[in-house]
Amino acid sequence: MRKVLLGVILTLIVLLVFRHCSDKEETTIFKEHSALIQEQIKNVGKLVVTEGHFSEVFNYENSKEILGDFYSADKKALVVVNADVSIAYDLSKLEYEIDEANKILRLKTIPKEEISISPDLEYYDLQSDFLNPFEAEDYNQIKETVKTTLLEKVENSTLKSNAKNRLISELSKFYILTSSMGWTLQYNEQPIDGLDKLDVFKLKL
Repeated sequence: MRKVLLGVILTLIVLLVFRHCSDKEETTIFKEHSALIQEQIKNVGKLVVTEGHFSEVFNYENSKEILGDFYSADKKALVVVNADVSIAYDLSKLEYEIDEANKILRLKTIPKEEISISPDLEYYDLQSDFLNPFEAEDYNQIKETVKTTLLEKVENSTLKSNAKNRLISELSKFYILTSSMGWTLQYNEQPIDGLDKLDVFKLKL
């Protein structure tokens, strides 16, 4: 009887020790995986920059009526613009959540693109009337018009789509890592179960 009781006690002790070790090992693996994900996010958390160059020619004209319709004072200029443009995503602002219990990396918010335009303006063929001379307001208006026009061109150019593709290339590293560890990558609660599903980022940007 004592031998049976002793055997039962030893069996329980072995089971408890085994379970404790298994739980400890599983916790260690989770922490290792979390550390790897944190490191990947740190490596990706940088500026992703796409640069381009635009050249445009603008005609600026302004007319000022003097004494009603009797006389018109005109001024005009030819403006040549060379602009360096960059589109950047600051991935250090990426918002995420690591769910160790369910082995899920949730990307919550991807930062918006930051468009920077640095135009260099050269003025040619400036013509103005004595009663309607070029003033600081004219140059400011030209700069604003140039900036607005260039921004529209950037929005409709391949530069912006190239920037998104570079961003998705960076974000794909999260999928590759989580998939290799048996984790799930989610964006806006939507699981991403293949590289072909990464286009969901484009729809949200």
